[in-house]
Amino acid sequence: MSRSISTEKTLLRHKRAPIQLVENRVCFAGPHSELSIYDTYEQAQKVSLKADSLLYCGMVTGAKVMHTKDHDNIPFLPHESFILAPEEEVFIDFPEAQHHSPTTCLTIAISKERVAQICDRMNDIMVTSLPSGSTLDPNQHLHTLHTQATQQVIDRLTSDFLRNDPDRDLLVDFGVSELVTRILRHHGRDALLRFTQRSPDANGLTCVIQWIEQNLAQPLDINFLAKTACMSRSRFYESFKRQLGCTPLEYQHQRRMSRAYQRLQEKCSVTEVSYELGYLSLSHFSRRFHQHFGISPRQAAHTKLNS
Repeated sequence: MSRSISTEKTLLRHKRAPIQLVENRVCFAGPHSELSIYDTYEQAQKVSLKADSLLYCGMVTGAKVMHTKDHDNIPFLPHESFILAPEEEVFIDFPEAQHHSPTTCLTIAISKERVAQICDRMNDIMVTSLPSGSTLDPNQHLHTLHTQATQQVIDRLTSDFLRNDPDRDLLVDFGVSELVTRILRHHGRDALLRFTQRSPDANGLTCVIQWIEQNLAQPLDINFLAKTACMSRSRFYESFKRQLGCTPLEYQHQRRMSRAYQRLQEKCSVTEVSYELGYLSLSHFSRRFHQHFGISPRQAAHTKLNS
């Protein structure tokens, strides 16, 4: 295994030898998808990027500034995800790129047909939790600090693209499916949260989500939540996990982390955010935040997400 990883790294290093200084591209084709790694070695402005497929973008090192038709001057930093719809054009600035310290990002282009297949399945799964008449749309704008779990998917998928393995194409397709599923889950939860804020009493699930959202610092009592949802404990637990893709406790943790990041962006202190969200130990909060996002709360406080 270690020899295989070493071979992959050697191959990638050789392929990434710069041929051009701005957006030097190395690409690897997969089933219904294509991985590209871009290295930029000098500062540049308004470099165009566009694809005829859904384009997942992830920063590796350095920083970019993105300009879309709807949003201008968007900082794009490591640990962040950026989604471009098919045929959507973005213009990119490279304010930090240098020859000895290139700005590096990766993109994964995923065919519209493969995205549609996964989206249809996710809509079937989430139909009862989404607002009436709404469906998941993978092509809507997304710019977010992604979780450590998503980063692990990206790392594994990159390795699968590079691998010389008889099962390579199957593994790549599995990884692409997981990545698109995570994107759709993000959109679905955002839509459900917006609906819950407008209509908190629409059904048992929205009542529970509203309670969790308003009481993020409080410990969860599954019996109380099941009663709030007007369900038995077992039915509530199964329904919640089917519709949101996680347990109530996992969901509360995810919402705590999202709120923590938002509050840190508002320049609240790490200590203040920790206690506001119910963490009695600052070290425990910092450890959970790092496990979730892959960076410390103090590092998050010094970035500015503007989308």
